[in-house]
Amino acid sequence: MLRELAQDLVELIFDWGYLGIFCLMAVESSFIPFPSEIILIPAGYLASEGKMSLSLIMASGLGGSMVGAFINYYLALLLGRRILVKFGKYFFIKESALDKMDDYFNKHGAISTFTGRLIPGIRQLVSIPAGLSKMHLGVFSFYTALGAGLWALILVLLGYYIGENQELIDIYLKQIIYVILTSLVILGFIYYKYQKNKG
Repeated sequence: MLRELAQDLVELIFDWGYLGIFCLMAVESSFIPFPSEIILIPAGYLASEGKMSLSLIMASGLGGSMVGAFINYYLALLLGRRILVKFGKYFFIKESALDKMDDYFNKHGAISTFTGRLIPGIRQLVSIPAGLSKMHLGVFSFYTALGAGLWALILVLLGYYIGENQELIDIYLKQIIYVILTSLVILGFIYYKYQKNKG
């Protein structure tokens, strides 16, 4: 039922064209869970039919992703720490844990932001610790755009080359996610060894 509701919403928003893609991706990238797959894969298919432009889909999708990420970042930056310091003890969150998170993001915020944008279930949330730790906005923006852009490109190209074959899309999407997660584990290991040797 939820998927049907989401599909109805997508069809409604697609009537708005690129503005609709921008709005939905802003929602997907903020604190409201909404799967980007049902936005960008159909958009890629429409591009293959000549009804939309690949470059404008990417621009509106990435723009929306950045807006959603900035919403989370600034909410965490302006309100998050104050709320967690005041109420965190009720959820077993100590201020010392926040200090450790600050240290971690100061050292590893760039790679955490980039990889986080590629992991399902985490990509919407990675902006929150970045904002809490006051990560440099330029660095945050660059690595958020890099990760979000790569993920958007994968989904758009899936729709463009596979079209409406939902069964095949599901198979390829699972395989792509496995490849991404494996690649991120390898990247994380290389990064860990580099940091260890540097230290």
